[in-house]
Amino acid sequence: MDVYSNSMSWSEVRDLFRLWREENVRKSVEVVDLWERTLQKKMHKFGDERLLVLEQVCVAALDCNRLEVADACLKALLAEFPTSLRIRKLKALKLEALERYDEALDILDSIIKQDETNAAPRKRRIAILRARGKIPDAIKELTEYLKKFMSDQEAWQELCELYLLEQDFARAAFCMEELILHNPHSHLIHQRYAEIRYTQGGFENMELARAHYCLALKLSPNNIRALYGLFLSATNIAISAKCTSVKKKENNKLAKWALKEINNRYEEQCGKSNEVAALEGLMNSLQISPIA
Repeated sequence: MDVYSNSMSWSEVRDLFRLWREENVRKSVEVVDLWERTLQKKMHKFGDERLLVLEQVCVAALDCNRLEVADACLKALLAEFPTSLRIRKLKALKLEALERYDEALDILDSIIKQDETNAAPRKRRIAILRARGKIPDAIKELTEYLKKFMSDQEAWQELCELYLLEQDFARAAFCMEELILHNPHSHLIHQRYAEIRYTQGGFENMELARAHYCLALKLSPNNIRALYGLFLSATNIAISAKCTSVKKKENNKLAKWALKEINNRYEEQCGKSNEVAALEGLMNSLQISPIA
C-alpha cells in the first residue's frame, strides 16, 4: 500500500479505480483501503459511476473478508436496484463468503432461470461445488457449461485442473488441446500440455511431450521449465525399447543440447548448480553417449 500515497486526491483515486476496472485488475486490499481513506466521503461527486465503484468495492471487501464494508455497499446498491441480477449475484457472493452455500446456490439458480445466457452465475455454481470438494459434480456442471460457452478459455483451463485432481490425464489433455486451438501462441499452454502427456507416460506420449516442449521453447526461449521437460522427455525416448537407432541419436543430441542450455542458464545466474550436476549424472547413468 506504500505505493499509493495518502496525499492522492479523490479524483486520482477515482481514475485509478477506473483503470483497475478496465484492465480487470483485482487489487482487493488496495481498493478497500483507498475507499475508506479517500472515496467513501466523496461519493456524492461520482454521479452514475458511483454504482460501479460500489460494486467494485463490494467484491473487493468480500475478497478481504471485510463483511461490514461489503454490507454497506450492498445496502446502497439494493436501495436503488432491488431486483437487479447483478446485485443478486453480489448477494450470492456474500453468502458464499459466509459459507452458506445452499442459499447462495438458490440465488444463482434463480438468476440462471431468469437469464440462461448469463455465464457468471453458472461459473459461480462450479466454484461452490469445487469449494465443497464435490469435484465430480463440478466436472459435470462445467462440461454442461462448455456445451453452451465453448469459447471460454478460462473454463477449459478449470476443467483441465479438475480432471487432474481426479487423475484423469487423458481428458485433461483433451482440454489442453482445446486451449491450444484457441491460443496456439501461448508457450505456457504448450508447456502444460507437454507436462500432462509426460505424466501419462508411454512412448507416444513422450514424443508428444517432447514436441510441445520444443514449441514452448520456440515461443519462449527463456522457459527453463520447458528445457527441463525437453531434457527428460528426450532422455526417456532415447532409452525406450521402441526407439530406433536414428531416433535414439536424434533424441540423444536433443537431450545434450537441452542440458547444455540448462547449464548455461544456471551459470549465468549463480554458477553450476547441484541440479545440473544431477542431470549430467543422469545422462551418464543412462549411458546416453553425447553426439559431437
